[in-house]
Amino acid sequence: MRPLSADDDRRLAILAEGLYLSNLLLLPGIAFLWLLLLNLKLGGKAPPLALCHLRQTLAASIWAGVLLLPVTVLTIATGGYDNITGWTVAIIYFTVCHASLVLLGVMGLARAMAGQTWRYPLIGPVCGPRL
Repeated sequence: MRPLSADDDRRLAILAEGLYLSNLLLLPGIAFLWLLLLNLKLGGKAPPLALCHLRQTLAASIWAGVLLLPVTVLTIATGGYDNITGWTVAIIYFTVCHASLVLLGVMGLARAMAGQTWRYPLIGPVCGPRL
């Protein structure tokens, strides 16, 4: 495998952020598997910018699954399927969380396109060497 150039580094970072957004908006599950395979294939071999975005998007995708699916299902299940309050809470929770995760993904994509690192607030791992 040939070494990646700075342009390849940026393209890979953009791909990672695009897959994260695709997982949330277009192809849930499929885009996550693609992102997971990309992370496993490149691992520590990716250049710093791409590695940062790959790690961020994988962590954010896992958190998105944990925040959206089980909590929404539990909210509806504990309130009952015929309880309008449970459905209302679940829909509002899902909408706010989903919109927040998409907004963070768009910000990450903008940073990747600019060739800059990005760390998802609260849920993102630290990029680069720790001081």
